[in-house]
Amino acid sequence: MRARLACILVFCCSLFAQQASQPSLTIYNQDFAVVRQDVPLDLKSGVNQVNVNDISMHLEPDSVILRDPSGRHVINVLEQNYRNDPVSQFSLLSLYEGRTIAFEMPDHSLVKGKVIRSGFVRPDYFNAYNQGYPAQEEPIVEIGGQLRFGLPGTPIFPDLTGETILKPRLEWAIASDKAGKFPADLSYVTGGMSWKADYNIVAPEKGDLVDIVGWVTMDNRSGHTFENARIKLMAGDVNKIQPGTGALDYGMAGAVAMKSTMVLPVTEKAFDEYHLYTLEHSTTLRDRETKQVEFIHASGVATKRLYIYDGAKIDPNRYNGWNWENIRNDHSYGTESNPKIWVMREFVNSDANHLGMPLPQGRVRFYRHNDDGQVEFTGENMIDHTPKDETIRIYTGNAFDVTGERRRTNYTVETSRTTATETFEIRVRNHKKEAIEVRVVEHLYRGKNWEITSKSDEYKKKDSQTVEFPVTIAPDGEKVITYTAHYTW
Repeated sequence: MRARLACILVFCCSLFAQQASQPSLTIYNQDFAVVRQDVPLDLKSGVNQVNVNDISMHLEPDSVILRDPSGRHVINVLEQNYRNDPVSQFSLLSLYEGRTIAFEMPDHSLVKGKVIRSGFVRPDYFNAYNQGYPAQEEPIVEIGGQLRFGLPGTPIFPDLTGETILKPRLEWAIASDKAGKFPADLSYVTGGMSWKADYNIVAPEKGDLVDIVGWVTMDNRSGHTFENARIKLMAGDVNKIQPGTGALDYGMAGAVAMKSTMVLPVTEKAFDEYHLYTLEHSTTLRDRETKQVEFIHASGVATKRLYIYDGAKIDPNRYNGWNWENIRNDHSYGTESNPKIWVMREFVNSDANHLGMPLPQGRVRFYRHNDDGQVEFTGENMIDHTPKDETIRIYTGNAFDVTGERRRTNYTVETSRTTATETFEIRVRNHKKEAIEVRVVEHLYRGKNWEITSKSDEYKKKDSQTVEFPVTIAPDGEKVITYTAHYTW
């Protein structure tokens, strides 16, 4: 019995040690992440020299935190050096400038040459993943008293020299109050990692009950592979300061947990003023790898297709900076007609609608089944962070079989009485085989004080300068809307 208990304890300790060595990542959307990992330390009392190589290429040195999670050891980092110049052919060649080395020719013979210029240009590693690595200059080698551009063959180096490292490295001088061997907790911020959410909405051949499928896409360009990592994804407008700039508001993309009784690949919870999404299974995220995980799969989501006609076509470049007086005195302002009818898709992010989770920012693609069984793409757009129970309305394109026409029939300005009157006629034609509802939007742009003195249809006031006429148009029919606005100032 004791032997069996001892085996169980050994197994549990071994399992704990394996779990404790797992790296942990919290990834944000704007090319950075927080990394947490164990670092085995074997310290003596006093000052210790410790090197750590298992780090990313885009680590922010001033973000490093090293501590004993058990609290039994006091760790003081007296000095930290961040080495981020891993050896390469050109970087090693730069250390031999002015010296003679051997070069292996294509026929495997050797030739001696003096390195006059290596051509190595040291990259800015913090921005390399954003801007790309700089081009190297052409090397210059002296052979037999003559200079030649380019390497005559493959350089053969006598040794690495004490100046070279094979991977990025943290070098610490650590003062410890006592000797001890324990796993320390290392945390730091690194660049070169991001994630985003994408939503695919598939509608049937007829009807508006859709399926929503989504993916989390993680991109690792940190220069480091994270083996068997525990990964969390932060969604929300987290503020982060870039080197050499002011504070920037970073919009973090996010993910949604699938509403099902099965084990969820991604779970969500509120965290501070943000939302944190956790991948339930550990995974390996390799350097320069893009990894995707399905994070939402909801069926029977009720949506509504809307047609919006905003008929005033106004050139923002021409009228930029105009005030109310300029607009009133320009009789042609707002008279150019826009014939396009916008198609919008609207749905509620609620439990009753088979969703009800915070939906982070991401791209939404729309598809619809054809009568031949194929799925056809019908439009896409972006959504912002959307809390639970909010309504999402997305523009997907312009209608083909519905057109609009808007023209002004009267406009008078009486400057002595400080009044203006304007009348419009709006025609919307439906060439479909079924009736549709169109929301005709009009902007009262001649002044702040206005009144609609006559109208053909009822309207809804949307804000201080906008009204909306909801109308139903019969198949192959036309609807004519007229109204007169009276302005005072």
